[in-house]
Amino acid sequence: MRHDHLIGAKQLSRADIESVLDRAAEFDADPTAFADAHPDALLALCFFEPSTRTKMSFETAIKRLGGDTVDMGTVESSSVKKGESLADTMRVVEGYADGIVLRHPSEGAARLAAEFVDVPVVNAGDGAGQHPSQTLLDLYTIRENAGLDDLTVGVMGDLKYGRTVHSLAGALTNFDARMHFISPDSLRLPRNVRFDLHESGAVVKEHTDLDAVLEELDVLYVTRIQRERFPDESEYRAVAGEYRIDAETLNDARDDLTVMHPLPRVDEIAPDIDDTDHARYFEQAHNGVPVRMALLDSML
Repeated sequence: MRHDHLIGAKQLSRADIESVLDRAAEFDADPTAFADAHPDALLALCFFEPSTRTKMSFETAIKRLGGDTVDMGTVESSSVKKGESLADTMRVVEGYADGIVLRHPSEGAARLAAEFVDVPVVNAGDGAGQHPSQTLLDLYTIRENAGLDDLTVGVMGDLKYGRTVHSLAGALTNFDARMHFISPDSLRLPRNVRFDLHESGAVVKEHTDLDAVLEELDVLYVTRIQRERFPDESEYRAVAGEYRIDAETLNDARDDLTVMHPLPRVDEIAPDIDDTDHARYFEQAHNGVPVRMALLDSML
């Protein structure tokens, strides 16, 4: 895969995805064997929103490849607090690093940033928009557990504001996947995402009840109801706590059902699922390192 920037999952072809996943499998087999792949490479971490897994896995990935990071720190400790524009911040950071990983609360921020710099930009989440590197590790996890063709995937929870959902749905159109989306009406997939899926010829069905489709699923991808994305607190309270699953919920599921979650979870997956054969969300988080190693290896 050769792209100047990774802004959204739609820019990835099946060949691009498989190239990254195949390379990730090599890194996964022995992550310490590639310490000289990118010696002295510097990766700028610019996170305008909180992050644990994405930030730490990118930092681990570049260090496993022999490079290092420069960290913008928190918004409160940066010149952003003084009113500096995103464009100016990116122009400055470009001079310090060989690549930029950007997370920002505004949809479209990564695309804007990429217009002002000549080093690769990776979108690490832009509001309710896209999160393509998460999608790559999601696909790697799915491939390792269920394969990527002749696949039935259920996605449940916050489909309106969930950027991981938007990216994953788009990427799955490259494969033979049937998609079921389970959510309250108020958190359905945005119209533009539904339009893109239908335009791609994807088989897409929407439901308000998991029971209607659970027995068919190879993969159940659960998402958190994201309080921070709701413009209206009352809208959040109206749906908070819906669509929780526990071990009993999965009694009628296939024995080989793979349960995933981009994390962090709140209460949408009960802890009694953690020790079942279904749970793959911690494995999914761990896969962030080899997949992001592969991504950085292809872009730097």
